[in-house]
Amino acid sequence: MTTHTAQLFSITTGSPEPIYRQLVEQVRRLVAGGQMAPGDGMPSVREVAQALALNPMTVSKAYSLLEMEGLLTRRRGMGMVVADRGESGQHPLDRLELLRPTLERAAMEARQLELDPDTVVSLFTQLLKEQA
Repeated sequence: MTTHTAQLFSITTGSPEPIYRQLVEQVRRLVAGGQMAPGDGMPSVREVAQALALNPMTVSKAYSLLEMEGLLTRRRGMGMVVADRGESGQHPLDRLELLRPTLERAAMEARQLELDPDTVVSLFTQLLKEQA
């Protein structure tokens, strides 16, 4: 079962983080959060590249890294799928550690903007509740 590519990934072109890294991190979060389960199919390299206007080599690099990590595996006739828990020694992923880099970037931006920490935490709490 392949998720719609436009809903699965979102790329920030102005980000200092390379696009392939953005893809890798998003798949890690989706698996760790349970939105993607073992056996779920990934969209093809071509589908992702076309949907997001990316070079197919960028998508291929992300998928290869995820395969080396044991998070994705190739299934004959199905392409890339989320690996079974038994196929990877890295499961379960620590969800808080996956969120940490994003929060570190947000904290750095808040400090650069000289925002009050309580105000930032309040905004973050509000955003979490809005998305629920």
